[in-house]
Amino acid sequence: MSTPSFRDYLFATDHPRVADIRGLDARGYAEAAKQDSFAGPMIEGWKKLYPQPFVGITSDGVRREGLFPLAPARPGEEAPTAEMVAAARKLLGAVGQEQAKKLTYAVDAPEWQSWANPEFLQHDTGLRLDELETPVRYAALAVVEASLSAEGFELVRNLMRINGFLGDLVELPLLMNEFSYNFALYGDPSETEPWGWQIFGHHAALNCLVAGTQLVVSPVFMGAEPDMIDDGPYKGVRVFKERISLARELMAALPADLRAAATVYASMVDPAMPEGRIHTGDERHLGGCFQDNRVIPYEGIRVADMPAEARALLDAVVDDFIAYLPAGPRAARRREIHEQYGESFFSWIGGWDGQEAFYFRLQSPVVVLELDHHTGVFLDNDEPAPFHMHTVVRTPNGNDYGRELVKQYPSIAP
Repeated sequence: MSTPSFRDYLFATDHPRVADIRGLDARGYAEAAKQDSFAGPMIEGWKKLYPQPFVGITSDGVRREGLFPLAPARPGEEAPTAEMVAAARKLLGAVGQEQAKKLTYAVDAPEWQSWANPEFLQHDTGLRLDELETPVRYAALAVVEASLSAEGFELVRNLMRINGFLGDLVELPLLMNEFSYNFALYGDPSETEPWGWQIFGHHAALNCLVAGTQLVVSPVFMGAEPDMIDDGPYKGVRVFKERISLARELMAALPADLRAAATVYASMVDPAMPEGRIHTGDERHLGGCFQDNRVIPYEGIRVADMPAEARALLDAVVDDFIAYLPAGPRAARRREIHEQYGESFFSWIGGWDGQEAFYFRLQSPVVVLELDHHTGVFLDNDEPAPFHMHTVVRTPNGNDYGRELVKQYPSIAP
């Protein structure tokens, strides 16, 4: 079975989906999107969810306490705090006074929760990279680079490049370009006090908090439409191929009865789904923007019941999801996730063989990992396709944005 090409689903140049918004930048489209039949209902729905007091994602509405103690990182698990602080201070030295006011927030500010992954600008938090002078723009990106692994930073940049590629494909470069992302700082950069940063925009959103030697990068949203660049200076960029292949291998490694039990819905749009299970923008994934307090019940099969081969493949999936973390925090996060395998559940929607579109979720008291194939937004596929996907990383029970660590910090706690 041949792999469908995203180029088979390009809108005609004069199609209203792209023609009606051609020439608009992010700020112009922010107003136009409110009247858009696709974006308008999402915006209205999300307005009800932000701002709300932060609780955190739970499986049953009751937050479990004590999962995320504030303590020095174990040897070998330390964050690159000094490098992060140096990069953040360099950024602060590069911005003007008015820019600094817009860039910075308190470490426990509600604006953390204002991030979103669509192309329309719903909350103008921080500074917008495509409106900055080049040295300031790259100083902001240097903070991201100092906080992530080399491969993690390259993935973020490739998602931004794909966004620019898509903007050029559909002739909307003012709306979607390589730098159409917002960046904000939270707290004062310090090697001992908690502080962090946030970057968000179309198909890339990361929230990072460091507290001494502990690092939390969550929520994380990474996606792509399309999932590759086949022309221009970044030709050859491809994303999420390994993760998708590993997930299919995992399903193949499950015995038939466990595979059936893991599959909570056979079709991506299934008549058995309850009302509201599919969201206009999020489709099947549950931990996207403005879902900070969502109750997500466990589904599927227990990881503890997987045979060894399947569990090894799940380990590889987890490693791929958290590869954006630098080596020390990645080791800490891997350990944290593995220690909860006894209370972890794996679920699947859709097919798994060939090129079938699918959704899966790994969920435990300390992590939610999701991957979902989507229909087109700026491509014209009306069925979920392998070339458009969203991935989500959440830390349930209160530690998204490192909030549990901030709460425990003596100089910040009420």
